[in-house]
Amino acid sequence: MRIVGGQRRGLRLADVGAGDMAAHLRPTPDRVREAIFNILASDPDRNLVSGARVLDLFAGTGALGLEALSRGAIHVTFVEDGAAGHALIRENIERMHATGDTRLYRRDATRMGPNRGAPFTLVFLDPPYGQGLGEQALASARDGGWITADAMIVWEENAPMHAPDGFSVTGHRRYGETHVTFLRADQGQVPV
Repeated sequence: MRIVGGQRRGLRLADVGAGDMAAHLRPTPDRVREAIFNILASDPDRNLVSGARVLDLFAGTGALGLEALSRGAIHVTFVEDGAAGHALIRENIERMHATGDTRLYRRDATRMGPNRGAPFTLVFLDPPYGQGLGEQALASARDGGWITADAMIVWEENAPMHAPDGFSVTGHRRYGETHVTFLRADQGQVPV
């Protein structure tokens, strides 16, 4: 696994092999990450990564958030409650020399609580597949003031996802068994 674009392109991240299913670690393949970031960079209104504040929920290895940093995001907050994932993210942050641009929380993404800082403009959501945790995490992030009123959400699952209340689907892509659904927070539905 490596960073596929931006300033740190080619940087090798900590190896997890095929993933750790017991820890729900299922790294997003390089080609899928590259496709996601190409879509985000091609938004007709603006590049959604450059200058973004990123929230990486169910962060796993941290590869999506670190890819965003490499491509111009200004800050990434990682949320991962598993010990194995937390350790991998910490190692990957160190490999990227990104300690000053990141924050790492070990907590349940479905119970975020109130945000005490600035909200996030870009959210990566990669929950364990098929358990309904994505909907819960989005509701928690929205209700806690973690996301901006027009945030872009990139949601990986094993099927296309429907928009929960307060969000609208803007696109969908399939990469083998991985489905990526793009959502926008509905302005006025997200506390500011």
